[in-house]
Amino acid sequence: MKPLRNPAVQSALGWIMAGWLRFCYATIRWEHRNRELVEAIWDQGGGVLTVFWHSRTSLAPAVWPLDRAQPIKGMISRSADGELLARAMARLGIPAVRGSSVNKDKGEVDKGGTQALRDGLRQLKVGGLAITPDGPRGPARSMAEGLPVLAKLSKAPVLFVGLSCNPAIRLNNWDQTVIPLPFGKGAVVWDRADFPEGAEPGDVVADWTARITAVEAAADAITGLERI
Repeated sequence: MKPLRNPAVQSALGWIMAGWLRFCYATIRWEHRNRELVEAIWDQGGGVLTVFWHSRTSLAPAVWPLDRAQPIKGMISRSADGELLARAMARLGIPAVRGSSVNKDKGEVDKGGTQALRDGLRQLKVGGLAITPDGPRGPARSMAEGLPVLAKLSKAPVLFVGLSCNPAIRLNNWDQTVIPLPFGKGAVVWDRADFPEGAEPGDVVADWTARITAVEAAADAITGLERI
């Protein structure tokens, strides 16, 4: 058995990861832009899709106050890396919906995708669902159709979230994942969309891709994190 597939190793690493992230969140100085958009959705309650690029996943729990906002779950792949992330997120108060988005290149559903779609729609009847539309395999900042499909079927509002912190570590992986370091500067930039009446999922991909990238770039401009 590979080490990362060992449940005991996954549990221990998830505990360490959650503790590190919690410490970083508490010591980072956060700046928010357009927060009134998300405040209105928190006041309204109910379903909402919360969307950011996969490279910023480690920052996402910091922006969703569990004592203020509706409950939220994260859509996380069924891979070994996904299992580790799911354990860490659960310790931070964010349970997982396991599965992946529709594969934009093959036009088919990834492993676990059909069940994840059902579970995601069920979650959106009562609360939030966090999605990285370029995960779990990329290409980076390229949207699969899972997000637009969920938005069309659920009619839930969509929050685009730009997340940044500086200093940070960048992993040498497909999207150069950002890992926060403590005592730095953080930024959260919000934008909102609703699925257009009568549109098809493919109709919104280009616009929504640009808007997620734009809020992320705006957050990086605030913190000074180099764009890659």
